[in-house]
Amino acid sequence: MTTEILLFSGFIIFILGVLFIDLLLIGRNSHVVHPREALAWTAVWVTLAMGFYFLLLNFGHMLHGIDSPARLAEVVKLYSPELIFRTEGFENMLREYRQHMAINYLSGYFIEETLSIDNIFVILMVLQGFGVELKNYKTVLFWGILGAIVLRFIFIFAGAALVHQFEWLLVVFGVFLIYQSIHILVSSDHGIKDPQHHPVVKYLQRHIRLLPHYVDSKFWLRQEGKLFFTPLFVVLVMIEFTDLIFAFDSIPAIFAVSRDPFIVFFSNIFAIIGLRSLFFLLAGMVDKFRFLKPGVSALLAFVGFKLVLHSWLDQIGFKSWYSLVIIGSVLLLSVILSILFPKKEKA
Repeated sequence: MTTEILLFSGFIIFILGVLFIDLLLIGRNSHVVHPREALAWTAVWVTLAMGFYFLLLNFGHMLHGIDSPARLAEVVKLYSPELIFRTEGFENMLREYRQHMAINYLSGYFIEETLSIDNIFVILMVLQGFGVELKNYKTVLFWGILGAIVLRFIFIFAGAALVHQFEWLLVVFGVFLIYQSIHILVSSDHGIKDPQHHPVVKYLQRHIRLLPHYVDSKFWLRQEGKLFFTPLFVVLVMIEFTDLIFAFDSIPAIFAVSRDPFIVFFSNIFAIIGLRSLFFLLAGMVDKFRFLKPGVSALLAFVGFKLVLHSWLDQIGFKSWYSLVIIGSVLLLSVILSILFPKKEKA
């Protein structure tokens, strides 16, 4: 456990360090993020995410302190019961375990990235619904992402503990995701049709002192000794709320490819921290991905059935890389169909 805590702490410090470098040094002044800057940061986060894949591929066993066949068997039983070794010898089995871990991480990352693209649409609705200035988008999304990291940490490790104690919860998660896959197809606004009249906003209006106007990029300020919150704070709460709703989809979905809470957390966080730059890159054309919603629906249905049928799939030898191929194919097909059959502009 000591090794896990040390490596996990190092990961968190590194991620927060890069984020705060962007906030305090590179983007210390509120400004409109242009596509070139967004593309550069998207490339940074995708490169880091892919680099982490190769790190797991070569040194992943160190995360759980695997230094003997007995420890390997213990970790596999706990986190990867579906893994059946095809080779013999500790080093060969260790290599298989690292490959299995790395592929699961990559599958989880692609699942979260796909769902994040759908999340961009909702975030854009909130920001535009509250009339937030473009120059303040970056600040709001930064603090929103920090809050999301905390929420995901709680959700993932609590969920992993519950699944470890009650494995039947995987089936419950699966049924929920199948329901959500249907709900996404029939829902048009993700429950955020009118952000300013959302129940969360009404609750805040009743319980905190709200100013009627924005004050630069501030979330709150003091006037005559009293604490007042600005509309930007309400926007931040709404973004955290939408991430909470999306977490109910994305976290059970990633448990379909891995029961290791560390792998689930790593894949989630790399996708989330890249969401801000991805938002600025895709916000202007997210509505052009007309087949994204069916793609997300199909993806949730796949992982839902995978959770419901996980015991049977393990018996027939369903490999972890099969999930990666299916997830990548769904995402790629959604993009290709959106390009080939674009939405017709209204006259």
